[in-house]
Amino acid sequence: MREGIARLQADLARFPRLGLAHLPTPLEPMKRLSGYLGGPRLWVKREDCTGQGLGGNKLRKLDYVLHEALAAGADTLVSGGVVQSNSQRQVAAAAAKLGLACHLAVYHGRLTPPSPDYDKTGNALLNRLFGAHLHDVPWNGDRNGAIHALAERLSAEGRTPFIVPYGVSNAMGAIGYASTALEIAQQSAALGFAPDAIVHCTGSAGTQAGLVVGSACLPDTRVVGIDIDAEPERVRADVVAYARAAADRLDRPFDESAVEVVAGHAGPAYGVPHAATVEAIRLGAALEALVLDPVYSGKGLAGLIALIREGRWTSGQDIVFIHTGGAPALFAYRHLFD
Repeated sequence: MREGIARLQADLARFPRLGLAHLPTPLEPMKRLSGYLGGPRLWVKREDCTGQGLGGNKLRKLDYVLHEALAAGADTLVSGGVVQSNSQRQVAAAAAKLGLACHLAVYHGRLTPPSPDYDKTGNALLNRLFGAHLHDVPWNGDRNGAIHALAERLSAEGRTPFIVPYGVSNAMGAIGYASTALEIAQQSAALGFAPDAIVHCTGSAGTQAGLVVGSACLPDTRVVGIDIDAEPERVRADVVAYARAAADRLDRPFDESAVEVVAGHAGPAYGVPHAATVEAIRLGAALEALVLDPVYSGKGLAGLIALIREGRWTSGQDIVFIHTGGAPALFAYRHLFD
């Protein structure tokens, strides 16, 4: 495994990062949740601790992607997402830190607002505080179309925009996220275990693509993505595309059979939590002091809990859960916990 770690470290070193994210993030045991579930030993990779703008997994991707933005002379970041998008919040925070303008295409209509203050609190509030310019657009299923249209308009106005794709998911975002697998390999070795699986929520696909490519340094570890979009076929296809593109740029092999997207834990639809999501959020908070969100990390943990209850892993195994962040969005769903 040491040779695999060294090779991945060398491959990633070819791609500079800005240093926006506080890395490495902690890898911590979840002893109380493990005991409650009576299953494998559980660990949590704290990607909610990456720093700027209350952190999250997207900031790790932005560390690499935005190096390209500065190298291109960009003065404006352009991205998009739903009202409570964690990705938008991290893009806005990075723009504020770097002194760049930020314009966000805010999609309306992908989900029915779950509360009267949905567009005023949580990530939406933070976007305004970070100084982002918000552009309301209707959701039509095209994640990046309105982002590109906004960038074209800003370019015509004399700006030098740089497009950050939906979810910071593209080949470079996946390359950046491969560094998470590298950290897990190094940290787990230091702690004296080898993970049998890395489990996380997957939607825009760049996070899982990076984990799949990076996990080559953990040959006995399975990457398990929990679909949170209620679109498992689309998610898997995007993971395969981004992982293949990232592997090509890293000059690493890619095995499509390593891509596993587990369906059935997304609830009724994207952004709509179900009873299992609420239970997972309550358990994470009460047993491990983890603050999960109802759109992403809460559904990811709900999927992990369901797989443990189904007997997928035994008590002698070690499973790493990726906490992707997203705590601000919880406040837009506070009615679920009254």
